[in-house]
Amino acid sequence: MQALYDIPAPAKLNLFLHVTGRRADGYHLLQSVFMLIDWCDHLHFELRQDGALSREDLTWALPDDDLVLRAARALQMATGCTLGAHIAIAKSVPAQAGMGGGSSDAASTLLALNRLWNLKLPQTALARIGLGLGADVPFFLGGENAWIEGVGEQITPVAVAPTRFLIAKPQAGLDTSLIFSDPALKRDTDLAIISGFAANPYGFGHNDLQPVAEKLCPGIGQALQWLASMGLQGRMTGSGSAVFAQLRHAVDLQDAPHGLLVKECGSLECHPLKGW
Repeated sequence: MQALYDIPAPAKLNLFLHVTGRRADGYHLLQSVFMLIDWCDHLHFELRQDGALSREDLTWALPDDDLVLRAARALQMATGCTLGAHIAIAKSVPAQAGMGGGSSDAASTLLALNRLWNLKLPQTALARIGLGLGADVPFFLGGENAWIEGVGEQITPVAVAPTRFLIAKPQAGLDTSLIFSDPALKRDTDLAIISGFAANPYGFGHNDLQPVAEKLCPGIGQALQWLASMGLQGRMTGSGSAVFAQLRHAVDLQDAPHGLLVKECGSLECHPLKGW
């Protein structure tokens, strides 16, 4: 058994995000397509025989009890595993961006420790553990771009032609709960079908959260205006402050406004750890 692993945790973009209703328990019903991109965090795992879990932050400081440690602890509890791990995290994907960075880190942690501890749990069992950590975690465990429905638990793989994106994130992040609790949020978008998306994947739909988000975070509107100034049609991804546009022509990132984090990324056909 290997005593260490170095693995990626890719981010995702919501190509669209529709809010189609709300359940009696308050959870919102969504439709979206999640696309994996090559903007990744990187995690290093070393085996500990004493059962302890420790974490080292290689870039910026993370919360004391982040999703990586919570995922590792949940896997220990679910399996009774007495082994531990030291986990070093090199963050690159920004927080509160709507790109699933924390959820992806948690999914990669479950995949890595399943191997490091020789647990041999199937992907379905890992997904059950992952759902308890966050609605996006099962998607990253599934390993494929996907049509998402329900509260995020209904996942249907979809094939989407590869492309390039330009992503722009203002300094401010967004608290998801503030968006979903806003009375102005549109919650009754008509249900869409996969064939409608497939006919125009990079122009389909919209993000229902965007009007509320722009009110809460003016930097989103400024980022969208910058994309528009270069002839790019931008929209918000997820429930964070990052926006993106399909990149159809070369752009000069040196012209980005001060304080705007910008990055050119490519789509991924599948997760780098698919099959683990």
